[in-house]
Amino acid sequence: MKGIVLAGGSGTRLHPITQAVSKQLLPVYDKPMIYYPISVLMLAGIREILIISTPSDLPNFRRLLGDGSQYGLSFSFAEQPSPNGLAEAFVIGADFVGDDPVALILGDNIFYGQGFSTTLRTAAQDLAGCVLFGYQVKDPQRYGVGEVDEHGKLVSIEEKPAHPRSNNAITGLYFYDNEVVDISRNLKPSARGELEITDVNLAYLRRDRAQLIELSRGFAWLDTGTHDSMLEAGQFVQVLEHRTGVRIACLEEVALKMGFISADECYALGTKLAKSGYGEYVMNVARVAGSTG
Repeated sequence: MKGIVLAGGSGTRLHPITQAVSKQLLPVYDKPMIYYPISVLMLAGIREILIISTPSDLPNFRRLLGDGSQYGLSFSFAEQPSPNGLAEAFVIGADFVGDDPVALILGDNIFYGQGFSTTLRTAAQDLAGCVLFGYQVKDPQRYGVGEVDEHGKLVSIEEKPAHPRSNNAITGLYFYDNEVVDISRNLKPSARGELEITDVNLAYLRRDRAQLIELSRGFAWLDTGTHDSMLEAGQFVQVLEHRTGVRIACLEEVALKMGFISADECYALGTKLAKSGYGEYVMNVARVAGSTG
């Protein structure tokens, strides 16, 4: 399975701070926002990742991430000149996806929960159709909403319904088989001129090939599209890291634990950031792994 991080858009809800820099390059506590969605794809076992952003922002993502080899990954980059809908990611990334299944994650989404890697890898195995991830919210009118029957089968999807049939918001993480490329290419643009991800999901639902995995109450799902939600996300990460001593979405640590890099390689990455607490943490993680490996 390959992965796409959609990190485009103009971030208008965060103006003026996003007038000069991409939203997904802003810090969420101690690391760039884009580290969080990349870490999710890594936890799913995905090592080939396409970053889609605006032409003006892509050079900064290249500067931050490089080619990915330092993490045992391979990063590719592609332009989305204007925000023409989430499903356009599959049209832009068609050559990158090739004949493989693909995961799409939005660049401003943060996921956290025990056992998440197992959930992701299980969902990615023998994928036939699409897998969506639901999360219980108090204001489902703001989201795409998935309804399941008494057997847990997905039976309907509605985009920002006035009268939601459930509180299950569909998060910004999607797994698809390879058919998503053709489905997206054949979509009719919405009234806003966009290729809507809900239309992709409905196409799979009509074929009885859509599944919804409900993330448990032990999970946290945050988006960072407003000033308040960015601040809340940063505070959430700060509290968790201070209490547990574990840094969320540390790409070096995730790469080490997934077996993408060795303890020595992880330590070398930490030394490059040694003057920061982040670098010290990476080096300590590598020391522990090296002593127990």
